[in-house]
Amino acid sequence: MEEQRTEIASLGEFGLIDHLTMNNETRNAGTILSVGDDAAVIDQFGRQCVISTDMLIEGVHFDLMYTPLKHLGYKSVVVNLSDICAMMATPTQVTVNIGISNRFSVEALDEFYEGIYAACERYNVDLVGGDTTTSEKGFIISVTAIGEVAPDKYVTRSGAKNGDLLCVTGTLGGAYLGLQLLEREKRIFLDSPGVQPDLQNRAHNVGRILKPEARADIVSWLQEKEIMPTAMIDISDGLSSEILHICRQSGTGCVLYENKIPIHDESRELAYEFNIDPTMCALNGGEDYELLFTVRQEDYEKITAHTDVYIIGYMTAPEEGTKLHTKGGNVHDLVAQGWNALATEKNS
Repeated sequence: MEEQRTEIASLGEFGLIDHLTMNNETRNAGTILSVGDDAAVIDQFGRQCVISTDMLIEGVHFDLMYTPLKHLGYKSVVVNLSDICAMMATPTQVTVNIGISNRFSVEALDEFYEGIYAACERYNVDLVGGDTTTSEKGFIISVTAIGEVAPDKYVTRSGAKNGDLLCVTGTLGGAYLGLQLLEREKRIFLDSPGVQPDLQNRAHNVGRILKPEARADIVSWLQEKEIMPTAMIDISDGLSSEILHICRQSGTGCVLYENKIPIHDESRELAYEFNIDPTMCALNGGEDYELLFTVRQEDYEKITAHTDVYIIGYMTAPEEGTKLHTKGGNVHDLVAQGWNALATEKNS
């Protein structure tokens, strides 16, 4: 049976927006006026407003050959909510703008919005606005996320102090390896279109790249336990790059222990299959959307109570530099493209 295809032009711009938002629900008391007027109205009830925005461009940030549109909608929202979480704030609203060419049907956009609504439901946020426009070149997505935080309880990248513990949530490197896997299967498919992709037992890594999650759960836990991180950032560009952001903006150095970096068993196995060092995937891979943060040493007991938070090092005086202590007992300078330093050691 042939799938139905409704041309976008048949609805017109306003008709399309009405169609995509007809089942839009409001979940937050702070959302006074949502989609459908010139602007949304939000009441923060005496809390401070946190805003972050991001663009995703087809061919740069995603490949529709292996990215289902529903997953793409979900991920577009999540990567922005992750930035709100990285400020120790609670995400409350999003706006979504899209640029589309006529190769997309209304049904394709319905699928994309299904993912957006799934993320809104999962994180209890409201979609309060957006725009659709024509794009000559591929699919363009821009999402703005809004969150709220108790007055002056937000956490920046610049508050880490000498002696603070360096902590990370979840496991790292998984998304990068998932991307390598999908790219490999795409090349095989392009060479031999009859070959079915071999993604068996790779759900962890494929999930990490196609359907990441923002760590709002960790933010709630930290607030509940009254642990106030001194600095925080989300891991979108790889662990080493994010650590260096905190060191630079806080005016500190750091010591990072390779054997403390959490890596999932499936990621480790896949890295060996690709003949890549799993540590390198964690340090430079990106797109994990875990949280990296620093806490005072007196919070050690509280922090270790959470099974998905790992202490991976500590902050030092700036003159001590940014150091990576390897499993082999060597010390390297931590750099954002640290691939070669460790790759050579592994082979020597």
